[in-house]
Amino acid sequence: MATRIRLQRHGKKGKPFFHLVAADSRAKRDGKFIEKLGTYNPTANPAVIDINFDATLAWVQTGAEMSDTARAILSYKGVLYKNHLLNGVKKGALTAEQVEERFNQWLASKEAKIEGKISGLAKNAEKQKADRMAAEVAANAAKAAAVEAKNTPEVEEVVAEEAPATEEVVAEEAPATEEVVAEEAPATEEVVAEEAPATEEVVAEEAPATEEVVAEEAPATEETPAAEEASEEAAAE
Repeated sequence: MATRIRLQRHGKKGKPFFHLVAADSRAKRDGKFIEKLGTYNPTANPAVIDINFDATLAWVQTGAEMSDTARAILSYKGVLYKNHLLNGVKKGALTAEQVEERFNQWLASKEAKIEGKISGLAKNAEKQKADRMAAEVAANAAKAAAVEAKNTPEVEEVVAEEAPATEEVVAEEAPATEEVVAEEAPATEEVVAEEAPATEEVVAEEAPATEEVVAEEAPATEETPAAEEASEEAAAE
C-alpha cells in the first residue's frame, strides 16, 4: 500500500482550513486517513503551520509520497532538510552532532526571517492604518471646505448681483438729471438771450422817435422869433 502525505480541506466557504494527513494514495481526498500530522491555515499572514515534526519526519523516512502543497509545507518547516542531513549520517558523511548543529543554525535563520516578515507586516499594517486615517481626515477636511464653499458664494453672489444693480440705477438716474438740467439751462439762457435783444431793440426804436419829435418841434420854435421881428419891423415903417 502506497502512503501519501496530503491535505484534507475543512473550514467554511471562502475560509479554507486544511489538515495534513498520511493516507492511502487510493483514498479520496477528504476520506479516511491513517494519521493526522498537523494543520495548515492559509488565510493568515504569514500562514500558520502546526505539525508533528517527528511523526512527519518518520513518514518521510519510510518513503511516503507527498503532494506538491505538502512538500512545500514540509520544506518550509525543515522536515525535508532534516531528512537530507539524516541521509548524510547513513552514508557516513555527517555525524549526529553535526546534523543537530546545522539544523539548529538553519532553524534559527528561518525563525529570524519569519520574525522579520511578521514585524514588517505589522509595520506595514500600522502605516496603512495611519495612511487611511490621514486620508480620512483629508477627505473630511475637503468635504467641509466644499460645503463651506458651496454655502458662502451664494451670499456673495447675491450681494454682487444687487450692488451693480443699485449702481446701474444710480448711473442711469444721474445722467438723466444732468440731461434735464443741461436741457433746461440752455433754454433759460436762450430765453434771456432772446428777451434781452428785444428790449434793446424797443429802446433803440423808441429813442430815435423821441429825438425826431424834438427835432421837428425845435425848428418850429426857432422860426417864431424871426417872424415876430419881421412884424415889428413892418409896424415901425
